[in-house]
Amino acid sequence: MRFENSRVLVTGAASGIGRATALAFTAEGARVLGADIDTAGLRETAALAGADSVFHRAGYDASSREACFGLADAAREFMGGVDVLCNIAGFAQSRHFTEYTQAEWEKMLAVNLSGVFYCAQAVMPMLLETSGCMVNMASSAGLVGQAYQASYCATKGGVVMLSKALAMEYAGRGVRVNAICPGSVATPLVENFSMPQGAEPQLLQRLYPLLETAQPEEIAAAVLYLAGPEARYITGITLPIDGAQTAG
Repeated sequence: MRFENSRVLVTGAASGIGRATALAFTAEGARVLGADIDTAGLRETAALAGADSVFHRAGYDASSREACFGLADAAREFMGGVDVLCNIAGFAQSRHFTEYTQAEWEKMLAVNLSGVFYCAQAVMPMLLETSGCMVNMASSAGLVGQAYQASYCATKGGVVMLSKALAMEYAGRGVRVNAICPGSVATPLVENFSMPQGAEPQLLQRLYPLLETAQPEEIAAAVLYLAGPEARYITGITLPIDGAQTAG
């Protein structure tokens, strides 16, 4: 029960890594506010958690600054503050570089990078009150280039550097900030992902991990470790969990 009486905010909590993270925190005694644009998925997460340990903020739009600040207000209203912020909401898309539309590029930036920025900005005052911590979900695509994922790589690389910058700025004020960089994980996002027509097999082979696909619960375990007391001296890291995908 490492997180008994802790107040945790998890975005992207309706499925995948976000759901696994919300459930892992509740299993260790935390109160969780889960947020997602997927209302049905959020209700299922809350039902799986049981009791009143998971509140849910349906219709949360990670691309909206107003929604991010509204989520912070809801966290203060429901839980009285935030000890741990987990920025997990995001999506992936694959295109030949020249085929990205302006709308696709701007949506990727808004959800995957601006959403993390705004949510961190909105919640940081509460983390300062509690000497709390933040765990941002980046990706192996934020560490190495991946063909046909230029916009995804750009946003996840942004999450990596945003996390490092915040870790530097707030270390002296008691707030830790870290990022996790998963590779292939058995989530709806990965299962529904496809490469564009005409993708070169040689380039796709570079994306394959050397180990079996990770499970969401394995990534969630790393989130809890970085948020917990054992990681007191860890801030500013980007932790790859990718089956050696980025090792070579």
